[in-house]
This record gives sequence, C-alpha cells and structure tokens, in this order.
Amino acid sequence: MHVLILGGTTEGRRLAGLLDGTPSVRVTSSLAGRVAGPRLPPGEVRVGGFGGIAGLVDWLRAHRVDVLIDATHPFAGTISFHAAEAAATAHVPLLAVRRPGWVPAPGDDWHPVDSLDEAAALLPRLGERVFLTTGRLGLGAFAGPVGADLWYLVRSVDPPGPDVPVPARMRLLLERGPFTLDGERELLRRHCIDVLVTKDSGGAATAPKLTAAREAGVPVVIVRRPPVPDGVRVVAGPEDAAEAVLRDPSLRSGSGHTDPTR
Repeated sequence: MHVLILGGTTEGRRLAGLLDGTPSVRVTSSLAGRVAGPRLPPGEVRVGGFGGIAGLVDWLRAHRVDVLIDATHPFAGTISFHAAEAAATAHVPLLAVRRPGWVPAPGDDWHPVDSLDEAAALLPRLGERVFLTTGRLGLGAFAGPVGADLWYLVRSVDPPGPDVPVPARMRLLLERGPFTLDGERELLRRHCIDVLVTKDSGGAATAPKLTAAREAGVPVVIVRRPPVPDGVRVVAGPEDAAEAVLRDPSLRSGSGHTDPTR
C-alpha cells in the first residue's frame, strides 16, 4: 500500500513515523517547501508543489497511491480543497488529519474573527503593542493605514520575503515551537504586550501563549479555521489515521487501483 501524506506538520511527521517500517506500507511525505530547513519525516520525502489539481492527479496515478492523507496545517486551505478534488478524480481514498481547535477557558478574553483583515481592523480598539503569531505570509494585512501607529512583535519560523509588506513598527522574532509557558510569560512581560493575535491552529506546541495571555489579562484576537471540504473523512490525530490505514478495509478495497486510467 502506497500512502501519500501531505505534511509539513507535527501530525504529518508523527504519522509517517507510525507507518514507516510497516512491511506492507510505503510512505511518501510531501512538503510544500515554504519553510527553510524543514524537519523531515521518516520515509520517502518530496518537496514542492504538484502543479495544481491536475498535477496532483497525475502524481497519484503515476506513483500508484492507494491512500492520500491531508495532514497539512489547519489553515492550508487551498491544498486541502485541491486534495479533495484530486482524490475524487483519481478514485483514491482521502483522510484529513485535523488536530482539535483551541477552546476558551474561564478568564480568557477572546475575539474571534474570520480573516487577518478583520483581525487588523479590530486591533486599534484592543491595544497598542501587538504580539503577532500568524506567520510571515499574512503580514500584509497589518501593513495598511489601519493601526499604523501600533507596535508589533512578529514571531515567525522564517523571515518575510523582500516583497512582503510588513507593519511600519515591527520587531521580528525568528523562533520555532514548541514554546514553554514560562517563556511566553516572559515574552509578554518584556515587550509590554497588551494584545495577542493568533490563528486557531490547535495543538499543544504553541498553546502556552494563550495561557500566558489569560494570566496577564491580555485580549486575544483569534482567527477561525477555514472549513474542511465537504465529504472528506476527518480524524483527530496521526494515531487515528494510522489505525485507519492499517485496519480499515474500506481504504484498501476502495483504493485507486479501480481507476481504469491508471
């Protein structure tokens, strides 16, 4: 059985590790290539895009993929919809691994929004010194005239490219999680942060910032997740996905080998 994991996440690496070495399974992980020096999972690895839906369909057929697993970041919406359409076209079963979202706790001051633009528009009413943890690719939403007087501490794995608009008043902090609660407390204190902006990524690696914000009385602007494509089977974690691959007969009997174009 050939399993293609669309990864680049902790869940993708964990799943590849659970399946790699199983005699009946060949694992290939696909990374988008947007992060310099990514943490590579066990098994075979390919880096880069497929060339859209048609390219992914061709790859699934050419490499005789039996199961496609979308273990991308919860906010990697485009590839998830491409995966759903490509899997349906190539008649390959698809699973989506989605870590549970964060849930507010007593004392949290959360302000949910649907986009980074909405987050940027809300900020001037909440604070002046912003801890921005939404990644480098969306910085342009905070570079406009709304909130131009705000100061931003931007945390990202990699720096923004030269063509990416950035806030006028910004300090860049290049770090990769997981992060500790003590470290997040100190970060908020040292930089006098009075508002946090994050995406609802879920998981434990970056959750300590939410606890630190709650303790400090700092409001949190949290961007809601995009939806999973309709009809896609969702599992909560890599262990569930591995169990389905190894035990679920529907994934084997429903594999792409029934596609006459392969």
